[in-house]
Amino acid sequence: MMVVVFRSRMREGVDEVAYGARVQEVFAWAEKMPGFLRIKDYRADDGERVAIVEFEDAQTLEAWRTHAGHLRAQAQGRDEFYSEYSLQVCEVVRESNFALGA
Repeated sequence: MMVVVFRSRMREGVDEVAYGARVQEVFAWAEKMPGFLRIKDYRADDGERVAIVEFEDAQTLEAWRTHAGHLRAQAQGRDEFYSEYSLQVCEVVRESNFALGA
């Protein structure tokens, strides 16, 4: 499994409604990609945002990375929305789970 951790901060004065609509569009594309597993999005009290996206393998992640709409959204993010961001691509080497009552 491949995991992308996208951390970002917004520019001053960004239209949150426009940004939110764009994020929902990008997430919808990801969810339709073959090999997509799940996505979660968080916002910290200090304004940092974190999105965690999981794909089955490197090939399916590459298809998402090079998706035409995703590429346009990346450019828009740099041009209009983000004051900074970082991206980490990680390969899961071990996973364990716990669920009470399962």
